[in-house]
Amino acid sequence: MADNADLPMTFGSFVITLASSTMLHLGEIADPSTGDKVVDLAMAKNTIDLLGILQEKTAGNLDGEERQLLETLLSDLRLKYVAATK
Repeated sequence: MADNADLPMTFGSFVITLASSTMLHLGEIADPSTGDKVVDLAMAKNTIDLLGILQEKTAGNLDGEERQLLETLLSDLRLKYVAATK
């Protein structure tokens, strides 16, 4: 079985890694090292903001699949964040 560190980093895998981190901070998924779900809305917001900056700075430079992935993840994460703050 291949170690994830051996897999090439692509824009898509980078964005998915950031989205997974956001889901962890929103308490949507458990921390793999502890099994606990912990909510840290400040960190979730920071990572969502980072994804938004990536979207702005990469506009016009992504292929259709990359653009769609980023848009979809960002939209879903923003909705989850708003729900978590209520």
